Amino acid sequence: MSTTQPLAPPAPGNEADAANANSTGRLICLDIFRGLAVAGMILVDNPGSDEKAYWPIAHAEWNGWTPADFIFPSFLFLVGVSMVFSFAKRRETGDSRRQILLHVFVRSLLLIAIGLFVNASPFIGVDFHALRFEGVTQRIALCYFAAAILALWSDRRGQIIAIVACLFGYWALLRFVPVPGLGVPGRDIPFMDPNRNLAAWLDRKLFMGHLFDGTRDPEGILSTIPAIATTLLGVLTGHWLRSRKAPATIAIAMLLAGILGLTAGEVWNIWFPINKNLWTSSFAVFTGGFALVFLAVLYWLLEIKRWRGAWTTPILVFGMNAIAGFVADSLVYGPGYSFTVKQPDGVSLSWHDAAQAKLVSLGASPPNASLIYSLGAVIFCWILLWFLWRKRIFLKV
Repeated sequence: MSTTQPLAPPAPGNEADAANANSTGRLICLDIFRGLAVAGMILVDNPGSDEKAYWPIAHAEWNGWTPADFIFPSFLFLVGVSMVFSFAKRRETGDSRRQILLHVFVRSLLLIAIGLFVNASPFIGVDFHALRFEGVTQRIALCYFAAAILALWSDRRGQIIAIVACLFGYWALLRFVPVPGLGVPGRDIPFMDPNRNLAAWLDRKLFMGHLFDGTRDPEGILSTIPAIATTLLGVLTGHWLRSRKAPATIAIAMLLAGILGLTAGEVWNIWFPINKNLWTSSFAVFTGGFALVFLAVLYWLLEIKRWRGAWTTPILVFGMNAIAGFVADSLVYGPGYSFTVKQPDGVSLSWHDAAQAKLVSLGASPPNASLIYSLGAVIFCWILLWFLWRKRIFLKV
């Protein structure tokens, strides 16, 4: 746990200030991006109604995408960006690569432990015989560790080769490797069938009875491969941000690279559909493109134009306490589905369903009721994190 001072928005500056921050200081645009991602995660994780939620805050069921699907890839992208700055600072203080990797290893284990703790939380009403082993923080830990090794022991060329290998290797595995007992995708079984694919088969083989969707898991073992590529895209971006290039050049290059990624992802979608549940290679490229475009805009506004002020504080409350945000999210999500409320007719409903029904009875349409519940979850979590912010407490692992 860290109790450092929060980042105070500095006074307006110029491009020289931004260039200095690139290589030596903290970029507020990264904290703002992370804060928006945490708020978006809570909003998406806690709809009043899974069926009635508005399209932008509901995940795509299978192939395709919605804005909600950009959130998790953005976290991994930011992990990659941040590790470049963190590792550079540690190297400057004299830490060796082995020391840094040991620190990364310990942090990864802690992230896995946090993920298992959240999955096993009594607030979720978990059946320990069916405890889910995989999860969001577990995937972050695996991607963080793998990307850290490459960030420490390879140059940018090696990192690019690793990205290409992850993306095309994963595509080849899903496209050409026979699924045991089922056959070759595209010949014996449909390509990317929800349950009859190599990723789902491997998760069932390893963790049957412990999967999010029963027969498959969106944070499965095999689909971590392209997620590592997402993290490495962030590593490359971190190198670019730390360069001594003119800030305007950095922003424009990120914007153009992001547009290229969005376009390439849509083109690859023709042969390898964009799919968050399988974290397809086209999904990794497409969402990486989005992250680059969004970061370029934030970098331009916050680091070059220096449009900062009181408006950043509510977002920084989330952005500088992301781990606490994950835990706070589980405190809303778990009880919402496991705690029950008895209705006047004697029927017991989950707290989540009862809140949705009450809002509808008060005149809200089902989609609006769902949105109100989601916004309430965001406000509740923000209040919890605000108390930590006031005490200058920032949870780190």
